[in-house]
Amino acid sequence: MSQASITPAMTWRTPAVILVCGCLIAVLSFGPRSALGLFLTPMSSAHGWGRDVFALALGLQMLVWGICQPFAGAIADRYGAIPVLAGGAILYAVGLVLTAYATTPITFQLTAGILMGLGVSGSGFMVVLGAFGKLMPERWRSLSFGAGTAAGSFGQFLFSPLAIGLIGSFGWQATLLIFAVVVLLVMPLALALATPPTDSARVQLAPQSAREALSEALGHRSYLLLVLGYFTCGFQLFFVTVHLPSYLVDRGLSAEIGAWTIGVIGLFNIVGSLTSGWLCDRMPKRYLLALIYTGRALTVLAFITLPLSPASALIFGAVIGFLWLSSVPPTNGLVAVMFGTRWLTMLSGLAFLNHQIGGFLGVWLGGVVFERTGSYDVIWWVSILFAFLSALVNLPIVEKPVQRLAPAPA
Repeated sequence: MSQASITPAMTWRTPAVILVCGCLIAVLSFGPRSALGLFLTPMSSAHGWGRDVFALALGLQMLVWGICQPFAGAIADRYGAIPVLAGGAILYAVGLVLTAYATTPITFQLTAGILMGLGVSGSGFMVVLGAFGKLMPERWRSLSFGAGTAAGSFGQFLFSPLAIGLIGSFGWQATLLIFAVVVLLVMPLALALATPPTDSARVQLAPQSAREALSEALGHRSYLLLVLGYFTCGFQLFFVTVHLPSYLVDRGLSAEIGAWTIGVIGLFNIVGSLTSGWLCDRMPKRYLLALIYTGRALTVLAFITLPLSPASALIFGAVIGFLWLSSVPPTNGLVAVMFGTRWLTMLSGLAFLNHQIGGFLGVWLGGVVFERTGSYDVIWWVSILFAFLSALVNLPIVEKPVQRLAPAPA
């Protein structure tokens, strides 16, 4: 939206206001869902469920989120960000309320899994970043992308200790209801992110259709390697988010240490994401991804083999947090390098879907393996193996534009 197209009534939507409101939305949408792992133990005990029941619900949430994210983005492009953010917030809040009163595994999977997955896809930071791209002046754009991603991480840092405090004071059920009210604050904040509908005339002039872009990407070896490696990111992230607090309690640490560890992951993720974005312009992105995945493998290896204590748990949170979403800037950057920006959101969304498939398997298999063996050891070792394989998979990626975009020889 150009400055000339902004009416006097909309002049309050300055870049600073848009940035602040968008970042607050990212905090409010990412925070509650990132703290759901803290509800595993009290909810499972209250209902007599195995951890596989809880894990399946949150695994479904990851899967639904990933499947719906490209569609939510397409609707936001067509009709603007406000209806998507508002609709997502309502579904998210309803999902939290119904989760509080779910008494059977199937209702829990429908509410915490499918309904909340739909809500997060519409109200999450991916829609916020899309709005930033359309609304922010050129000189603010890179800053806003980094700030929006970091804001989601701050939500994780903020809501984890908040959840454990509220659960201790009011119980897990009341805490879910409080979170539902908090999520609804996304709706008024979304007013600052009003985006214009897609310029259909400009779309018609685009040199490549969506189907052609998909065909090109799916036939591109480097893109397929990139997407394959992204699977590990989701597998590790969501396994740790959901199961780490209970793992620490099983090993004799307090629930508060689990909450603070998840919070520290979110805090250090802010630093890691910004650092990764800075490094993307200073080294080959494929090497950065290989280093990130290798670092994760070594960090998990040290965590599960060295003696466990509150200090080691928090150190693990800090190191793994630094590597947490640091894979996002080089992944999206490689997509832009290879295919340009015309279909960047769609192609990045397709990669994100594989990320969420990994997340689903990490969460679900974590619960299944624990119920079968009484331990998470198998999943920890599998995550280490996947991380080393992803590091190797990213090395052959060719960081060049496709032939269609390659400059003509002199």
